[in-house]
Amino acid sequence: MLLRKPISCSYVAVAMLSATILAAQSTQPRREPDVPYVPTTEAAVTAMLKLADVKKTDVVYDLGCGDGRIVIAAAKNFGARGVGIDINPVRIGEAKENARKAAVENLVRFEENDLFAADIREASVVTLFLLPNVNLKLRPKLLQDLKPGTRVVSNTFDMGDWKPDKQATVGDPAEVTYLSHTLYLWIVPQRQGN
Repeated sequence: MLLRKPISCSYVAVAMLSATILAAQSTQPRREPDVPYVPTTEAAVTAMLKLADVKKTDVVYDLGCGDGRIVIAAAKNFGARGVGIDINPVRIGEAKENARKAAVENLVRFEENDLFAADIREASVVTLFLLPNVNLKLRPKLLQDLKPGTRVVSNTFDMGDWKPDKQATVGDPAEVTYLSHTLYLWIVPQRQGN
């Protein structure tokens, strides 16, 4: 009888330890994120959605969505549907909570996923705030997976020799700021042979 108590306590301790380890693991990204988390300014969010000419009929994907502010703004201000992709489960949790607070949970969803592996074919607008090397690495996926006519907007960083269709400046053009100041828009072209 005395032997059972320590054994059952051991099971409880092991179960609690396992749950703690599992919870700690689930808040860690599957791999190191490609970019640090730097939120897009509210002014840049508004300008990005305006540059993309977002409408109620659009499906806006934000790759590396962070706290979800871009797809939430697309839903709240334009009635568009949105999907945020981020590899960091903490950011996804924040995004879901922000969508709940903004009362747009019925229009947006957030997916913990690697942006290079995510299915983005449904998007009519894609927003990015990544780094130049990540944009270049992502470019073939954008051109292959997205339908012709899909609008791609990047905050701050271009796509190398893929020249933007439009460019916009956020804030005072004379102001010397780097992040969230220059925006780029590309429209996915028709595929060769189509």
